[in-house]
Amino acid sequence: MKIIIVGATGTMGKHLASVLEKDHEVIRVGSKSGDIQADITSPESIENMFRQAGPFDALICTAGPSYVGPWKSMTDKEFRKGLDGKLMGQVNLVLIGQHYINPKGSFTLITGALTNEPVLNFANASAANGAVEAFVRAAAIELENGVRINAVSPTVLEDSPQYFRFFHGDIPVTMKQLEFGFRKSVFGANTGQVIKPY
Repeated sequence: MKIIIVGATGTMGKHLASVLEKDHEVIRVGSKSGDIQADITSPESIENMFRQAGPFDALICTAGPSYVGPWKSMTDKEFRKGLDGKLMGQVNLVLIGQHYINPKGSFTLITGALTNEPVLNFANASAANGAVEAFVRAAAIELENGVRINAVSPTVLEDSPQYFRFFHGDIPVTMKQLEFGFRKSVFGANTGQVIKPY
């Protein structure tokens, strides 16, 4: 199977690439490094990425820039970081990618527990997550040729201790749990689902 991993240079993407490449062809996409470089806030860059990659069987996105900071001082420009990055970046991966994906392929996007369990300083990510999950449910009923779409929604990751101080009382998701959440989406039969790997 030919799998594109967008965000392959980040914590999640690196782990997924390392375990999936044992049995599949993995194309690593990063903003500044990887097999292909792409800026997911740019539709033109996304189109170029797909042209370079060619037909594929699955796309995993672990990239989703958003703004972290207090609500009281947040600006329109800061809030748009998550809308342009985590929301529209992932939406455009599907809108454009649907013309390159092989029949019966799959898209797996990234959201997070913040959708339903907000924490201080992450309002932007919560809003973007909720919109991505709604998009996944809607796109699932319109994608053609047996193409599936799901989202994986973890809480804070065990390998991202810099965020622990924001997620009081949450048990971090292990990298193995995260991996199997993505495996369920890529290799399973579900579509339009939000998969919680915890």
